[in-house]
Amino acid sequence: MSYCLRICCLIVYACSIASTCSNVSAEERRPNVIMILADDLGSVDLNCCGASDLTTPELDALAATGVRFTQFYAAAPVCSPSRAAFITGLYPQRAGVPGNVSSSSGIGGMPAATATVGEVFTENGYVSGHVGKWHLGYTPDTMPNGQGFSESFGHMGGCIDNYSHFFYWNGPNRHDLWRNGTEVFHDGEYFPDMMAADAIRFIDQHKERPFMLYWALNTPHYPLQASDKWRKHYAHLDAPRRMYAAFVSTTDEIVGRVLSHLKTLGLREDTIVIFQSDHGHSTEERTFGGGGSAGPYRGAKFSLFEGGIRVPAIVSWPGKFPAAEVRHQMATGCDWLPTLISACGLDAGERTFDGKDLTGIIRDGSASTPHDVFHWQSGKGKRGAQWAVRKGDWKLIGNPNDTSNMAPLTDDDSRFLVNLGDSIHELENLASQYPEVVKELEALHNTWEANVDKR
Repeated sequence: MSYCLRICCLIVYACSIASTCSNVSAEERRPNVIMILADDLGSVDLNCCGASDLTTPELDALAATGVRFTQFYAAAPVCSPSRAAFITGLYPQRAGVPGNVSSSSGIGGMPAATATVGEVFTENGYVSGHVGKWHLGYTPDTMPNGQGFSESFGHMGGCIDNYSHFFYWNGPNRHDLWRNGTEVFHDGEYFPDMMAADAIRFIDQHKERPFMLYWALNTPHYPLQASDKWRKHYAHLDAPRRMYAAFVSTTDEIVGRVLSHLKTLGLREDTIVIFQSDHGHSTEERTFGGGGSAGPYRGAKFSLFEGGIRVPAIVSWPGKFPAAEVRHQMATGCDWLPTLISACGLDAGERTFDGKDLTGIIRDGSASTPHDVFHWQSGKGKRGAQWAVRKGDWKLIGNPNDTSNMAPLTDDDSRFLVNLGDSIHELENLASQYPEVVKELEALHNTWEANVDKR
């Protein structure tokens, strides 16, 4: 379906739904949804997740009103595929985003045929909006307005300077700030503040009907351009932790600004809020070589060791979901869309998902994880793609990459087996001790790879 035809269909459908929704009482109204995805936030880099040197009162308060996960996994250790999974409920490979998408205008990304949370919610009478980073395609069909979001404000590439809104990392330098597919200029304005303001604008404009907002943060991803308030607050920390910490607290502050506005409007108890990081912290040169923390976990961004994919995750729906509780069951970024479909009573049509409905474990801490097995696959290295499979406590990594440099890897580690029930550190390779487990898990992954739709 062409971009224009898709937009026209969405407009006609939204208008027909709007007239129906105007007759729905407050008691019958479905909950609002805000899905917040942080960028490069480390595995333990919230106070409620174990950080002792960070100030994150807003996200800690969100956890106090909801459920926090300790074994929550991004679907990939890099931005685009993880974000695709977050908004489609699919493995990145099935969503058509096996790796990072180009940051150049005119180059596509996630196929237009891949259904997003925007399309599912719009079809069910919601107004769907996007604010922040996209990084899933840079053509009309693959930008947010072509993927089911009636409103969009933010940048389409992987990162921008937060004041000039230029993408600098590869030439030629190019401006990247868009509203509903049209380039806009706000030179010198601070993008984190702009995101919060636009999220508030979206909520105010659509508060009379159910809304779904996908707030795709570009923070605390580099460049680490925190507000002056937080730079001063962390001046006592060593570099690069102080630069990163200041941007984490900046992130916390803008999230709190939007959640506070929900309360002011009396909408907080009518709104499901989800928060997750897209993967682990960066150790790249542009982030001063680190600053984030995976705590006890090995790995970081680009790695399938736990520090690259085990991420902070919170869901909150006051009065409907438990408050101040922690879940230790395994869950993933693919799970949010199926969970929201269940919690909001949506009709997903004939669509199926790789993610699972988490409402059972959200409501009951003794319930079992809905995942028997989960798979990851990422990039191409000297020895081929890095991949991993987890079944129960067993986890096998193929062609591992340790971006935390916590311990050396040798040619004997091309298959790295761990039992996370015995040790979360992933420092000892058990492959030679349990060859039958290696064989079983690799066979599972080979079958998955042969059958997952890579489009």
